[in-house]
Amino acid sequence: MTTLSDSSPARTGAVSVVKQLSTLDRFLPLWIFVAMALGIGLGYFVPGIKGVFNALSIGTVSLPIAIGLLWMMYPVLAKVKYEELGKIRGALRQFGVSLTLNWLIGPLIMFGLAWLFLPDLPGYRTGLIITGLARCIAMVLIWNMLAGGDSEYCAVLVALNSVFQIVMYSPLAYFYLRIVPGWFGGEGAVVTIGMWDIAKSVLIFLGLPLAAGVITRLTLLKRKGAEWYDTRFMPRLGPTALIGLLFTIVVMFSMQGDKILAQPLDVLRVAIPLAVYFAVMFIVSFALSLAMKFSYEMSATQSFTAASNNFELAIAVAVGTFTIASQEALATVIGPLIEVPVLVGLVYVALWIRGKFFRVPAAVAAAD
Repeated sequence: MTTLSDSSPARTGAVSVVKQLSTLDRFLPLWIFVAMALGIGLGYFVPGIKGVFNALSIGTVSLPIAIGLLWMMYPVLAKVKYEELGKIRGALRQFGVSLTLNWLIGPLIMFGLAWLFLPDLPGYRTGLIITGLARCIAMVLIWNMLAGGDSEYCAVLVALNSVFQIVMYSPLAYFYLRIVPGWFGGEGAVVTIGMWDIAKSVLIFLGLPLAAGVITRLTLLKRKGAEWYDTRFMPRLGPTALIGLLFTIVVMFSMQGDKILAQPLDVLRVAIPLAVYFAVMFIVSFALSLAMKFSYEMSATQSFTAASNNFELAIAVAVGTFTIASQEALATVIGPLIEVPVLVGLVYVALWIRGKFFRVPAAVAAAD
């Protein structure tokens, strides 16, 4: 790799990518590390905290955790531009590719990596598979913007995936967790889980905030207008999703701290296939887009949508189905810790691909 001076255009582009991230997004891995450490410390120094969190429960989920899970989903779903769904008809070929990448290739690759890297850890393996099925509907908007992708197309893809997850998540989870392993003699390692268990978690932790998000957006757009909603309301509501996420992580790690301290290498073993997954999905998506002669903007959007995941949904489903103290839930929490630095790196890769394989106006290249 060529070393770049501080004054080179490429170096300038790298710096601008980081600067365009908000403080919350730029240091998301740090906030997650802090929440993990706080949770582990809380569980160690206050052993009775588990009983407090489990005092009020709805099924397998404590009420405080349910509130945290729902809140971390709501701001994300209130940001989605559902009114853009009508544009699907104008790019059916591209949307067909996106659905194939997100709902056929992505889950299959994560399933393969989970079994390849975690053959002896069924709980963590299941958590990875659950993560692979949750398609990104939040952070992809940021990665796409930084890489110079098509913002309108990305907004439509996000809206499409939000609605599609209601229909596809439960049957695909059942398929990959119960049916496919049996084809390879893996029944003994598969957690006993019914489709309704997954569907119930999806309906509660995706269906409710999705409905709230749709109602919030469409109602306020009509009353206040798009400019007020996007420039005044969402900048205040959006960051609060991080509170729900960090609160959930603190509670999870307070209940799992003893396991983490006893087996720290488990976290590393889960992180490796996640990093591989992001890179593989990005490369496969960009290669397919190049082969189909999509524009750079469309290719970047396809690739970041396919390479990202909705960890909020994955965490909610894992907690709602397997309990917050499960290995499945812990595996889903590791996801955002790995996604942020890897996807920031892939933004640089995308900008390099643009200069290498696409014709870019000199003014645009200099602006990066």
